[in-house]
Amino acid sequence: MIKIDLITGFLGSGKTTFILKYAKYLMDKGEKVCIVENDYGAINIDMMLVSSLGCGTEMVAGGCDYDCHLRRFKTKLISMAMMGYTRVIVEPSGVYDTDEFFDTLYEEPLINYYEIGNIFFLYDINTKNLSEESEYILVSEASAASKLIVTKRDNLDLTLNLDYINSLMKKYMCDRVFTNRDIIYNDELNLDSIINSGYASYDHIKMPVINDNNYDSVYLMDKKLTKDFVLKLKDKLFTTDIYGDIIRIKGFVYEDSKWYKINITKYNTEIEEIDNGQDVIIVIGEHLLKNKINSLIGE
Repeated sequence: MIKIDLITGFLGSGKTTFILKYAKYLMDKGEKVCIVENDYGAINIDMMLVSSLGCGTEMVAGGCDYDCHLRRFKTKLISMAMMGYTRVIVEPSGVYDTDEFFDTLYEEPLINYYEIGNIFFLYDINTKNLSEESEYILVSEASAASKLIVTKRDNLDLTLNLDYINSLMKKYMCDRVFTNRDIIYNDELNLDSIINSGYASYDHIKMPVINDNNYDSVYLMDKKLTKDFVLKLKDKLFTTDIYGDIIRIKGFVYEDSKWYKINITKYNTEIEEIDNGQDVIIVIGEHLLKNKINSLIGE
């Protein structure tokens, strides 16, 4: 049986960064690893980042409806079952309902090929004031996780207040109550201690399947944007709601003969030099006004 791990987390929580570390750890242990980028988006820039590891990489193409995406995910896993992998890591969209993962793996023939290994939930310590749709996604992802890995903790003395996430569990009638035993701070992470964590199983209220009516993206491709311009874009998008409810800005810019990775949320701004990239910035959010966002490029 092939072990399959799911790494969840809301938009911008640090899933890809964690997976880079986690996959390398497994490879050093002798595992033959494949990372599946399972995203609804039409362009998956995280694929470029994980490809640098030298392990197997696969992508489930986005740009389709939920049922089509589910079929593609299942078909991809069936084809991978014959490729000799011992460990598969799935990185879904940041707005992923984990029912898709369980429903897919409990069907024939996948139930004969795969066993669920670990489910981890990456949690930005700054998370608060989510929309109802985003609250549901958080509950769906967190309730199945064996460990909640806390990220974006700039102040190492800061500890997570569990009241918010536990209030959401209660709101959606989930019996899970997180305690400090469920929490690991990313800056203190020891992978040896969580490699056999497994996953959890808690029921909660089910909401309709997340689709493009709830979340959307604007792709700014081949615009030759600079770091300074993206920072000014951030200031405009996150300080007003006239462009929609902006959740994340991510992508790459090329400046001074160097590539930079961009990852911006309401509470964090990360700009990091990398070896390779693609000229694209993606604005992600709810109820986006695409024309208004695109018009900012011409200002």
